[in-house]
Amino acid sequence: MTVADRPAQPPADRATAVLEGVAGWVPPRRVSNAELPAAWGVDDAWVRRRTGIATRHWAGDGVRTGDLALEAARRVLASLDGPAPDTVLVATSTPDRPMPAMAPRLASLLGLGQVAAWDVAAACSGFGYGLATAAGVLAAGHAQRVLLVAAEVYSTLVDPADRGAGVVFADGAGAVLLRRGRSGEPGALLAFDLGSDGTGHELIQVPGGGAAERARPTDHTPADRHFRMAGREVYQHAVTRMTESSLRVLERTGWTADDVDRFVAHQANARILDAVGERLRLPADRQVANIERVGNTGAASLPLALADAASRDQLAPGERVLLTSFGAGLTWASATMTWPELPVVAPVDSAALPAVAR
Repeated sequence: MTVADRPAQPPADRATAVLEGVAGWVPPRRVSNAELPAAWGVDDAWVRRRTGIATRHWAGDGVRTGDLALEAARRVLASLDGPAPDTVLVATSTPDRPMPAMAPRLASLLGLGQVAAWDVAAACSGFGYGLATAAGVLAAGHAQRVLLVAAEVYSTLVDPADRGAGVVFADGAGAVLLRRGRSGEPGALLAFDLGSDGTGHELIQVPGGGAAERARPTDHTPADRHFRMAGREVYQHAVTRMTESSLRVLERTGWTADDVDRFVAHQANARILDAVGERLRLPADRQVANIERVGNTGAASLPLALADAASRDQLAPGERVLLTSFGAGLTWASATMTWPELPVVAPVDSAALPAVAR
């Protein structure tokens, strides 16, 4: 079935995922533009002009992706009463280890027992892919409640000599709890658009550290363990893919851009956000953005933006929300939903990281 053959609107009343809670967390170390390494030769005005970022949070020594995921998960579960999740998904491109997946360990630390648990690897689109995965599992009746956590420690991937990536990428985690419900309910996920283009797989990558390096070690250097991105090409792809994906998912939902109350895009770069918003004709006052304060946190950026907006009363029950993201692969993902009334959550930058089991 081609894209053109797919139904334009989802069925009126069907089983799907319904949002019950959202929470986020960033590590305590807040790094302003003035605190960036002197060797990068950047100042506050330069960074703000190119990225829209004023501060970001970096994890301290010994802090892993799993630690951030655990804190975000604990926060969302603490905000709710009711049955525990029976499925756990973790979206990340900075796992603690190549193997095993992080989700089973997270489920164990949360005391959830022998639940289904697996990781989602779609880079910065990971949360969007995770939402679609959760909706499918819930709609099929394989789960009743899904905990989806997106967490990244990008500061461990950035080349210390690469100021282009260094000023943008940051660390954080966001979590949502989804239950099985109907598409007519507040909080229901209504439609999705997922896609990829593997011909651009080298535009955003970490070349080393995997089976390719182990198979041909002489082809790799220690620098290949760091993140690489072709900035100019990625900018064009990100704007185009998120715009086109957003339009497709709006059509499937039966909405136009005028129907969207809140637009939440992957917090990649302020210039990208502005360009996508302009192409969709969504004014700035309908956009949710926190990149100025937290930077680009990869797969965690969408749930962090949602949690941040919820804690600041920037999302109202009944509002129609459009989500979109773009990442390495190349991958992209968009979704639509109506915002429900949710429990109050703490700001994403509050409190310190608790001691956790290793």
